[in-house]
Amino acid sequence: MEELVGVIAKALVDHPEDVTVRTVEKDHLIVYELSVHPDDVGKVIGKQGRIAKALRTVVTSAAVKSDKRVTVDILS
Repeated sequence: MEELVGVIAKALVDHPEDVTVRTVEKDHLIVYELSVHPDDVGKVIGKQGRIAKALRTVVTSAAVKSDKRVTVDILS
């Protein structure tokens, strides 16, 4: 799943070498922290957050088989 977030994010940004994804696991929650170059934050979020919402939807759909809740946080 971490790789999925990274591949999608690298396709969206101008500086793919600065894309990192970190996984933080809690009780029934997995948080994928996506860090991108400061110039690329707007491209990952998109107009009115549409791209960020779509990214979260894809990750949530891919994680349906697991018992844990999954979310994506975008860090600058």
